[in-house]
Amino acid sequence: CAPVVLLHCVSAYPAPPEEYNLKTIANLAETFDVLTGLSDHTLGHATAIAATALGASVIEKHFTISRDEGGPDAGFSLEPPELTDLISSCKDAFHALGKVSYTLAPSEKKSLTYRRSIYVVKDITRGEKLAPDNIRIIRPGFGMSPEHYDQVIGMKAKKNLKRGDALLWEAIT
Repeated sequence: CAPVVLLHCVSAYPAPPEEYNLKTIANLAETFDVLTGLSDHTLGHATAIAATALGASVIEKHFTISRDEGGPDAGFSLEPPELTDLISSCKDAFHALGKVSYTLAPSEKKSLTYRRSIYVVKDITRGEKLAPDNIRIIRPGFGMSPEHYDQVIGMKAKKNLKRGDALLWEAIT
């Protein structure tokens, strides 16, 4: 029987989030080699969003046009605007997973001016050593990362460096 989606569920109405043990979702996927999801009876969206972040492919949530109309599920069912918000939030969580990456995200490029980096604060001649009096960690972030400051102290300039230059690896030895 395929395709099959196995849903993890706590059959309490409403169910307390702390009893959901969402890590079970990944275990179900591994154990049964199927897509997994969540049958969510909690109030709010947090459990469903967390399940999405943990690999749930499907979220099942009770729905009603209006809780005011009553019914056995009304108290823990989502109304239309809440369902719209849940869908949007789960999509955001899914897209936020992305991939393993340690590179600068495209949206971060414009923020470099707010970061700090190493800059030349006093003219340095070719062959002169870098020292605390001629380099400093300041904004913007177009030079070497501040984490390299102690490492570059004592290194020599490969060329003349001017006050205001962002310090780059290719300029030192």
